[in-house]
Amino acid sequence: MAPPMIPPAHAPAFLAANGWAGAEILPLAGDASFRRYFRVVDGDRRAVLMDAPPEHEDVGPFLAIAGHLDALGLSAPRSHAVDRAGGLLLLEDFGDRLVGPLLRAGAEDEAPIYRDAITLLARLADQPVPDGLPPYDMAVLRREIGLFPEWYAPAVGLAVDAEGWAAAWDAVLPRVADPRPPVLVLRDYHVDNIMLLDREGLRRLGLLDFQDALAGHRAYDLVSLLQDARRDVPPALEAAMLDAYAAEAGIADADAFRADYEILGAQRNTKILGIFTRLWKRDGKRSYLPFQPRVWGYLERNLRHPALAPVAAWFAANVPAELRAAHWTEMSA
Repeated sequence: MAPPMIPPAHAPAFLAANGWAGAEILPLAGDASFRRYFRVVDGDRRAVLMDAPPEHEDVGPFLAIAGHLDALGLSAPRSHAVDRAGGLLLLEDFGDRLVGPLLRAGAEDEAPIYRDAITLLARLADQPVPDGLPPYDMAVLRREIGLFPEWYAPAVGLAVDAEGWAAAWDAVLPRVADPRPPVLVLRDYHVDNIMLLDREGLRRLGLLDFQDALAGHRAYDLVSLLQDARRDVPPALEAAMLDAYAAEAGIADADAFRADYEILGAQRNTKILGIFTRLWKRDGKRSYLPFQPRVWGYLERNLRHPALAPVAAWFAANVPAELRAAHWTEMSA
């Protein structure tokens, strides 16, 4: 189950030791991991407390990637204080203007925000990846799609032939598993992990949830952004942003890049179906289940691309329609 939104017992001492004695600690957010976030209020001062239990999380990768992004002139929360052994970070507070809720409320025009988000990815792709960043290689890609037979299949009563599953994916994944050069892949780059800040240029986009970054294919974060599990991204906007990225990033072969994008889309969406099922079955987080039909919609679009023919054939032969989006739509009714 998700940990309750109660500050850890050692938080007040950590805050006091770093100049925030007596500050109020207010619940802010949890996420799909063990991390929790609190707003720390002391008069006019605001900060964010990240609680990352060290038995489950390591704040080191967050600090390293945040420093890298900051050095590139992008907006990642700066650290005011660190207790790595205790799993606590006191971070810059980016406020409350999270892009996802703003778009859902109709408070912002989506096109300029997505356009800046695309430009940000093109800038990242121009930079060397941080030293020592682990690769987003075949082992990771295979492990992630394994969440589908491990969690999704038993939840809907589906038997999976492991050999056929592996063969289908091994026919398509190698072309995206070893890009040259690799780029920094943030992995959860979507509008519910981007804040709007009162800053100039790309610094107006405040970046969150990047601690699981890897060195991989430049199309992956495009999929995260443009095939968003939490909101419908209009196909016309997706197409326009892909064209804009190709132009900004100097993609020489747009057709080959689109094939890579669809392969990574299928990989990511298959993974998400497994993750959201695991969050329900293991962690009791049913709130992710209504997203499953949308994710299926993206996946079925991915599978129509010729580059995914072996995987599409596997899904056609093994996953009937009633165990796809329809299953979760009925559950949510």
